[in-house]
Amino acid sequence: MTELNSTDSSSALIRLSAARLAQKLAAGEVTSVEVTQAFLDRIAAVDGGHRGVHAFLHVNTEEALAVAAEVDAIRAAGGAAAEELHELAGVPIAVKDLIVTIGQPTTAGSKILEGWHSPYDATVVKRLRDAKMPILGKTNLDEFAMGSSTEHSAYGPTRNPWDLDRIPGGSGGGSAAAVAAFEAPLALGTDTGGSIRQPGAVTGTVGVKPTYGSVSRYGAIAMASSLDQIGPVSRTVLDSALLHQVIGGHDPFDSTSLPDPLEDLVAAARLGNVNGMKIGIIKELHGEGYQAGVENRFNESLELLKQAGAEIVEVSCPNFKYALGAYYLIMPSEASSNLAKFDGVRYGLRVLPEEGPLTIERVMGSTRAAGFGDEVKRRIILGTYALSAGYYDAYYGSAQKVRTLIQRDFEAAFAQADVLISPTAPTTAFKLGEKLNDPLAMYLNDVATIPANMAGVPGLSLPGGLADEDGLPVGIQLLAPARQDARLYRVGAVLESLLEAQWGGPLLDRAPELTDTSLEAPSLTDAASIEAVPSHGGSH
Repeated sequence: MTELNSTDSSSALIRLSAARLAQKLAAGEVTSVEVTQAFLDRIAAVDGGHRGVHAFLHVNTEEALAVAAEVDAIRAAGGAAAEELHELAGVPIAVKDLIVTIGQPTTAGSKILEGWHSPYDATVVKRLRDAKMPILGKTNLDEFAMGSSTEHSAYGPTRNPWDLDRIPGGSGGGSAAAVAAFEAPLALGTDTGGSIRQPGAVTGTVGVKPTYGSVSRYGAIAMASSLDQIGPVSRTVLDSALLHQVIGGHDPFDSTSLPDPLEDLVAAARLGNVNGMKIGIIKELHGEGYQAGVENRFNESLELLKQAGAEIVEVSCPNFKYALGAYYLIMPSEASSNLAKFDGVRYGLRVLPEEGPLTIERVMGSTRAAGFGDEVKRRIILGTYALSAGYYDAYYGSAQKVRTLIQRDFEAAFAQADVLISPTAPTTAFKLGEKLNDPLAMYLNDVATIPANMAGVPGLSLPGGLADEDGLPVGIQLLAPARQDARLYRVGAVLESLLEAQWGGPLLDRAPELTDTSLEAPSLTDAASIEAVPSHGGSH
């Protein structure tokens, strides 16, 4: 699969979970500067060059080390300030480049925002800073989160650390690949139709889509506002719970933010008991159309949960078969509205027409033609059409009715089971370029993850093992009722423990080593830039 023999001298340190790193930092066994530098060295070694992972679009070296040094100084001084440090203080993290940050560019993986710097932090970023977690940098994504493979980034694709010729999932492939390649212990992603969970499945990492509204979206560049959700990416269920606890909770800056406080997610992940719980197999989300190796690992997970005392029941969600079609009307409709602000006037890229009168309409047309990629243009056109006069009721209105039916399916299913379970994705990671010119085949990757976004319920994907056919990671998805995220962590941690006992350790321990690509020439963002006139927003 991938290449071998990493020369990283801190390989033991970067392979520790975030929870274990936090313990060692609190005990004074290692400093945050040492930990942060180890991850920065790993990024420098395996992320760049022609055969690098390319998980990062920007590396935040100076600030990350400064925050790490601040945490070390507080701990060294002792006293009340040291006691008040957050449990994850000093543990580094990466942030998907759809989430705005002061002091670093936020591009959304698009040429239209190349070099743009936000004047404010997203709420989740502010909470990371308040917890004093060094931010390693911004991770790659499909442009404006539109894709399932991270091949639609304007700055080149990210590669799957398990096999550099394969996709890491999308849109948040950069965050998942960074965690899987040991370039970061934690990352933030966004999930509109599976963009945290599906990358988690194909990279052997844990990805969580929280209940809609339980984590603030303020500062996440919107694609589809009624579907988007920020969530954690990690290597263990407990690590995701720890990060979720940091970023979650009410935010007055987000009009869709839930008022209720988060449950104790960390305690749920440490509970370690599913005895007597009912776990529902979703009839419509496995079987025909799913890769044999995916089905085998899924069935093994069911057997382990049964042996642990859970009752396995089958539930039917008949309207799930319409979820994909409804999603690809609702999502592009909302995206076409949200992306209207990228007009070449207020901020971001500005491209002047080569000839003819210099009007706002012509500047807007030239800017969007040059700044948006094919997939973004495809979805804007589809969404604008679905919202147009004479078609709104037939397309967008009908899709919203299907959304209601999906929500009712979930209500009926959760009346029979505490949590639901399915494969996260129907296949393992496919090869780069394999589905790039077949949008419909690409969209099918999200068939199991989309229903959760349509209903606003939380979902968690964890590694389920390796497929028989290709030795690549398989994901197991757990779904819970809205506001019951703790159930996901409770069941997920138990299943993870059972699987790791069977494997003899974490799944990522079985991943192939990566070569040091740091001597190869190209920079992390070496895509050809578009010649443009800066807008008054000062993004260039």
